[in-house]
Amino acid sequence: MSQDLNRRDILRTGILLGTAAWLSGCQSHSGGVTELPGKQWDWEDPLNDPLKSPPVKSSNGYTPGPVPTPNTPIGPVPGVIARSQWTNAKPIMTRDAYAMGGVARITVHHDAIPSTGIRSMNDSARRLESVRRSHISNGWVDIGYHYSIDPMGRVWEARPYNLQGAHVKNQNEHNLGIMLMGNFNEHAPTSDALNTLDSFLAEMMRRYRVPIGRVYTHQELGQTACPGVRLQRYMVATRAPSGRLARA
Repeated sequence: MSQDLNRRDILRTGILLGTAAWLSGCQSHSGGVTELPGKQWDWEDPLNDPLKSPPVKSSNGYTPGPVPTPNTPIGPVPGVIARSQWTNAKPIMTRDAYAMGGVARITVHHDAIPSTGIRSMNDSARRLESVRRSHISNGWVDIGYHYSIDPMGRVWEARPYNLQGAHVKNQNEHNLGIMLMGNFNEHAPTSDALNTLDSFLAEMMRRYRVPIGRVYTHQELGQTACPGVRLQRYMVATRAPSGRLARA
């Protein structure tokens, strides 16, 4: 797969799409921690000091509070497309990468770039590489998210699950980041993407014993438009008592 990707196309996509999107959409990714994604490599974690985050009152009225005792990542997720299928790059571990130290909450994002033209695996791979390059240019260790869901409902491995992400400013500790490709202020998520989002969130909640009250969207934890009005509306509905995620 990755050998089919044209380097010139990747660079052009990253320059044209990346710059505009990161100024308008899912902005406050980092904050005290910079890291990046990858598959599974044998390295020594330079830091193994899980942090606690203080109570936070967001503009939406959500109060996440202290992070509860996290549950240790338990390995790769079956059915997820490996990172090696879209990049051979590894996280830049010299950029103050932090160990994940367990998962206690989950945050949903969009990448703020229209995705209506994404159809093939190559399209999705190019998108992920453009996002990774944009995040690297910010001085981060890697792409900020742990997983990405494309419009066809495929789940892609992004940052390694054993590395702390860079997707919610000052709220990355023990926080699993899941990004849907698209700008959901401009268009709606596909039904395939939403079906996968519900099932994948349910699987992550079971794996790490994360209650539905600890499943957030980016704007519920920080000052941002992410994940866009349409995905935000859907997340409110699916987490409601009668919603699909609540009943999963």
